[in-house]
Amino acid sequence: MAKKKKLSPKYQVWIDARKRFHLSHVHIQMARELGMNPKKFGSLANHNQQPWKAPLPVYIEKLYLKRFGKSRPDDVRSIEQMVKDKKRKQAERKERKRQEQESAPPDVPDDS
Repeated sequence: MAKKKKLSPKYQVWIDARKRFHLSHVHIQMARELGMNPKKFGSLANHNQQPWKAPLPVYIEKLYLKRFGKSRPDDVRSIEQMVKDKKRKQAERKERKRQEQESAPPDVPDDS
């Protein structure tokens, strides 16, 4: 069986937070756009011991609405999809750069 390649820790921490706090892709994207730290979600989450706190998904939605004036992002993408798109763009950029270098004439020094 093929080994699954690990994601960068920058993205893996968001995937772990999504699983640990039972958040959706929408909530994770909203939290990222808000600039939240996924390592701090434990202190923000309501564990039914603090009745004055809103549940984490509701809290994120409330902050997003307050900051951006809309209830959810226009284009919702998962972390996995974002990583896949980023790798595809990098490969395209690398290929384009390679083609440009091949098509450019070699630099010839001027002996004058």
